[in-house]
Amino acid sequence: MIRNSTLRRATTLLIVVAVCIVLDQGTKALAQTYLPPRTLHLLGDTVRLHLSENAGAFLSLGAALPPHVRFLIFTVASAGLLVGVAAYAIATPGVPPDVLVALACITGGGIGNLIDRVTRDGHVVDFLNFGIGSLRTGILNVADIFVTFGAIYVMIAAFRHPEESEPASERAGESANKQIGD
Repeated sequence: MIRNSTLRRATTLLIVVAVCIVLDQGTKALAQTYLPPRTLHLLGDTVRLHLSENAGAFLSLGAALPPHVRFLIFTVASAGLLVGVAAYAIATPGVPPDVLVALACITGGGIGNLIDRVTRDGHVVDFLNFGIGSLRTGILNVADIFVTFGAIYVMIAAFRHPEESEPASERAGESANKQIGD
């Protein structure tokens, strides 16, 4: 039963990660192929498409760091963090299915940007900008959307179901104590 459950979590994770990577890399390829050198304004300027390369993280944070430091932080450390998230998602039996999908989105989006960093000399392809008037996001990509969605969802789920974030051994102990006390 445990082995089957682990296999099911691993399969779910791999499928969601693969979908995230395909969507991210596919949209980046389309942006590089078809976006003109100028900004496209869509949906009443709510969406702007503008091809850009980013050497840093979100909002170009860290872009001015020396290349070897950026490599250590944005490639090596990110890869380690993604392996940790994926391992946690697969190895932890109590992870609810919706949280598993959110963790897979974080992993898939992170891998999408990691692919860019490895193949584009430490840079990531960005092309999306959302907003109304002067209130706008930075230029981002589909991988960033997956990572952000996943992270926000995991945080909300932690507050919504705090008992699911406790280790199973603690829940079992509390259950046994309640039965003894009754």
